[in-house]
Amino acid sequence: MDVWEIIGTVLGVIGVTLMIRQNIWTWPVGLVQVAVYAWVFFQAKLYSDVILQAAFFVIQAYGWAHWLRSKRGSAEVALPVSRLSWAALTGWIAVGALLTAGWGWLMHRTTDASLPWWDAYILVFSLIAQWLQARKKIENWLGWISVNSVAIGVYWVKDLHLTAGLYVVFWVLAVIGWRAWKKSLTLPV
Repeated sequence: MDVWEIIGTVLGVIGVTLMIRQNIWTWPVGLVQVAVYAWVFFQAKLYSDVILQAAFFVIQAYGWAHWLRSKRGSAEVALPVSRLSWAALTGWIAVGALLTAGWGWLMHRTTDASLPWWDAYILVFSLIAQWLQARKKIENWLGWISVNSVAIGVYWVKDLHLTAGLYVVFWVLAVIGWRAWKKSLTLPV
């Protein structure tokens, strides 16, 4: 267990707690947390996770700016929770599977990546889940449940036990998120 993993885990729990409370400090905490985890994953040779942390860094910066803008009184229209059509859901799963296979193969062939296909799955399906979350599609939570399930195993195998524990917490929060969003679903399909 590395001091950076401990710091990243503590910041992850703080960040999620702040997000649940809709506190603007969630964003700067998140920026530091993903930067720390980029280093942790680089040391563990989980290069796809390093790239994912970079993408999350950009999203964290956007979220912070967006929340600051909305605090200044800009008009906001609440985006309702909705479902994907079966065709869209099938399409996202197919695209995710193809990108996972391709990225995993590339990482396997060109790097010394550890667990390249599982790591690729975490990268690709996290980005899909994040996009669906931004679009307020309820299926994002199923994506996070799936990603977190794989991540728990990958991080445990790589001796990132605190990180695996953090993803157990994230898994539980995804289940809670699924249930909460299901109650506010406005466009049943």
